Amino acid sequence: MLALLLLGLACAAGLMGFVYYKETHLPPIGDSDVIIVLGAQVKADGTPSVALERRLTAALESYREKRQTIIVCGAQGANEPRAEGDVMRDWLLARGAAAEDVVAETASFNTRENLANAKAIMEGRGLSRALVVTSDYHVARALELCRQAGIAATGKGSPSKPEYFLKNHFREGLSWIKLWLEGML
Repeated sequence: MLALLLLGLACAAGLMGFVYYKETHLPPIGDSDVIIVLGAQVKADGTPSVALERRLTAALESYREKRQTIIVCGAQGANEPRAEGDVMRDWLLARGAAAEDVVAETASFNTRENLANAKAIMEGRGLSRALVVTSDYHVARALELCRQAGIAATGKGSPSKPEYFLKNHFREGLSWIKLWLEGML
């Protein structure tokens, strides 16, 4: 029994180490003509969660460096008062982004759907190179999903709360396993 527990702990540690390695060895941010911001939880009062606000802050920083289209992605979850994309759009507009530059995509419930729907918007607007903004631990997998979706992209990670390091990296590791299993099927 102890051996199984130790094996499980070693596997979990290895998985989290893999995620951390991927997170800290990203390619440099390249040129883009669109910023894709992946959604995260909207609080019950209709404001962005800490993670979502950090993503939006990182996206706004890039937008201020180079004005370009921003696609904000995310549907309304069961425990959210509004669609993530709508909340994100409002947040960016309130901080100076031009209305014509921000497109809310509100039909997607996961990263794969975020990117598929964002790609359709990109194609409709003649955009070809994305900067994907998400939480630091999530960038590498988001870029792999971009590759699979046929989106030329680089990524920018927003900082996560340190107290959630273990939870975020373990959960992201499980998401990598799911991604690999989907690739085998």
